[in-house]
Amino acid sequence: MEPGPGERRRQARSYFWTGLCALCAALVLAPLLSIFLYVVTRGLEGLSLTFFTSLPKPVGETGGGMGNAVTGTLTLIGLACLFGLPVGILAGVYLAEVGKGRLASAIRFVADVLGGVPSITIGVFVYATIVIAMKRFSALAGGFALAIVMVPTVTRTTEELLRMVPGHLREASLALGVPAWRTSLLVVLRTAGPGIATGIMLAIARIAGETAPLLFTAFNNRYWSSALDKPIASLPVQILTYATSPYKDWQSQAWTGALVLVAIVFVLNLVARFATSRGPR
Repeated sequence: MEPGPGERRRQARSYFWTGLCALCAALVLAPLLSIFLYVVTRGLEGLSLTFFTSLPKPVGETGGGMGNAVTGTLTLIGLACLFGLPVGILAGVYLAEVGKGRLASAIRFVADVLGGVPSITIGVFVYATIVIAMKRFSALAGGFALAIVMVPTVTRTTEELLRMVPGHLREASLALGVPAWRTSLLVVLRTAGPGIATGIMLAIARIAGETAPLLFTAFNNRYWSSALDKPIASLPVQILTYATSPYKDWQSQAWTGALVLVAIVFVLNLVARFATSRGPR
């Protein structure tokens, strides 16, 4: 039996909207795939073990690598986690388990506003308060700036994940005589752990590519640096320096550095996805 005119119109509308949705999805994916493929194509040309183990060559010489920038980026991320994670997680615990009234509302408001502040503004703030006081650029200042960037994400994620924990777990713990603070830290926080790990990974993925705050805080360093009170190299700043240089070898290394940075962010997002799949339901 052939469909009537009304049925054909419904099918035509269905096909139209399905096609339109598919086109919009393709338009969303196209820029991401284009950037990813272009970075991979250009970055693979200079990818080698030397890139991860060598220092940059002097101006005008070819070769070398970004080993100091790779280790510097990992150092800055570690410092940011050291400074920012305790503050973000405990603030989230307070908002979810204790915080009520004006103080909690103020903390949420500040976290939301801070999450939208341009990172360069945070860099200028840390420069004015820490770098000038220390009279030098340093890894500590860079790590502190990145910690400020990541705290809002960790705080809000922790709060939301703790609110998803079933209430009967809290009630059972309190009924056994466990103090409220231990219930929050050892029962509720542990249950929401995988989900909180997701927020942490996403926050790290964000700060891994930040450039503006580091220009005002950690600056750069052409050598290996383990001193936290001295300037330190980082991939984003090194990529910026090399990409804007007139030397083709440096420009090629900038693409390789961009590929490494994209790979780091990609891996962190995969870890976040895996942690999400194991989170509380």
